[in-house]
Amino acid sequence: MGSRRAAAERRRTRPAVIGSVAAVVVAGAGFGAYAMYGGDAGGEDTARTKSAAGAEKVKSGPLTAAEVTSTAQRFLTAWQQGDVAGAAAATDDAGAAKALLTGYTKDARVKGATFTAGAPAGAKVPFSVKATVAYGESTAAFAYDSALTVVRRAGDGEPRVDWHAAVVHPELRDGDRLVTGKAGDPPVKALGRDGTEITAAKYPSLGTVLDGLRDKYGKKAGGTPGIELRVVRGEAAGDGKGTQESGAADVADKTLIELSKGTPGELRTTLDPALQAAAERQVDGKKGASVVLLRASTGEVLAVANGGHGFNTAFLGSLAPGSTMKVVTASLLLEKDLASVNETHPCPKFFSYGGWKFQNDDKFEIKDGTFKASFARSCNTAFISQAPELEDDDLTRQAKEVFGLSMNNWSVGVSTFDGRVPVQSKAQMAASLIGQGGVRMNPLNMASVAATVKSGSFHQPYLVAPSVDGRALATASRTMSGETLGALRELMSYTAAYGTAAEAMAGVSGDVGAKTGSAEVDGQDKPNGWFTAYRGDLAAAGVVQQGGHGGDTAGPMVAALLKAGG
Repeated sequence: MGSRRAAAERRRTRPAVIGSVAAVVVAGAGFGAYAMYGGDAGGEDTARTKSAAGAEKVKSGPLTAAEVTSTAQRFLTAWQQGDVAGAAAATDDAGAAKALLTGYTKDARVKGATFTAGAPAGAKVPFSVKATVAYGESTAAFAYDSALTVVRRAGDGEPRVDWHAAVVHPELRDGDRLVTGKAGDPPVKALGRDGTEITAAKYPSLGTVLDGLRDKYGKKAGGTPGIELRVVRGEAAGDGKGTQESGAADVADKTLIELSKGTPGELRTTLDPALQAAAERQVDGKKGASVVLLRASTGEVLAVANGGHGFNTAFLGSLAPGSTMKVVTASLLLEKDLASVNETHPCPKFFSYGGWKFQNDDKFEIKDGTFKASFARSCNTAFISQAPELEDDDLTRQAKEVFGLSMNNWSVGVSTFDGRVPVQSKAQMAASLIGQGGVRMNPLNMASVAATVKSGSFHQPYLVAPSVDGRALATASRTMSGETLGALRELMSYTAAYGTAAEAMAGVSGDVGAKTGSAEVDGQDKPNGWFTAYRGDLAAAGVVQQGGHGGDTAGPMVAALLKAGG
């Protein structure tokens, strides 16, 4: 105690040094001023004896405002003062926190960081960071906003910062790290199909796509690397608690700051600047919206856009496609003579299979209707009723052999999720027929489905021509018969004119076809709305997450792009 008292006396008599040590600035309700130096705010995570630990009651119940503010205060103070061990001890995962916080200064080369906390919102405390990144003679300002959440630690109930890598920087996922140094890959100057430059500043949706192009083609495009601060992705960028965002393992490294610019190499893409601009407008302000436009006869990606710019759902999303999957299922039923366009086909209110009772939207039924009517109105039971006639792997084989899906071998030019149609049985197999169960797709996959119907055969979508690097594109093992293809086009054409897609496709002239979809997702109030369609040599698909019916939400986006394509 004597040494602490003496140290405290020295602190009280020491003159303040402005600029050499920065104080943590804390503002907002519940926060007060606290010491720049000293251990009172930070405290120590001292070990307790077994008898003391056993006697002390485990803390429980909601966190108090004092517990939230003092825990946040302890963590931010220690971090700012360079006390990595102390900051880590204020979290519920000291090992992971210590490793990332050590790398913050050692690997990311962040210097002189100051933290300003905002007003807490319950257990969440926002804070801003101002710092400098230095590498050799290159320096750059580094400023951003982040947040932490206080929770009760398992075992003793003590308040601690809920540790995730995103506390350090919001772009980090658990398993990622920050690194400053020579860029692993030179920058890439992406060009549109007309030779004009494509930038994230002009087309915000393409930020993640451009990062992916750099990862794949940076060393091949002829540029030289610069110095930068980057997010280096871990092998599994989950949340540390057993969950992982769709496609997260394939997310590209991300540049946060360029300390010195490298020399970019040029890379021509298939993107059409005018159509990309149109796609950007369609998703603007719609966080859960994504859309893709293809040239059906070649597979060239003409436009890709996401309303939420942090994740490329259009290429990497893994979502149940709902009734848009009925395009694939219909081709299967037609081939197996289980359905015929103008023949009577059952569409009851309910149909039970594998222990599940399936129904149509609003429990409608079509009495004595044709398969064309069921497809156009998106009757679930018309498809589920054929499950007893199918083998468990029939839909999987159809998706792979005809539509090129679920093979995990697309080579688009950036990372993609290529669809998933697993072999399932009983109720899950039946649900797969209507795009639920284990079926997962994204707008790139479903635009390709429409393109396959329009062109008559599968053409793997691509963003960079295979001639650039000599890579092989994926192929499907067979095509539909002329009879099946003609029937499927008739179904989609009728749906665009008279079915659930008619309102969205009104005014889209020429040779058109479409299919709507709504996919129920656990925990969502509204289903995801899907739409896939073609017009002439263009094919497109889109999704609006939690949007409701596809014809009302994704439909107008897709139709607008098809119109823009001329």
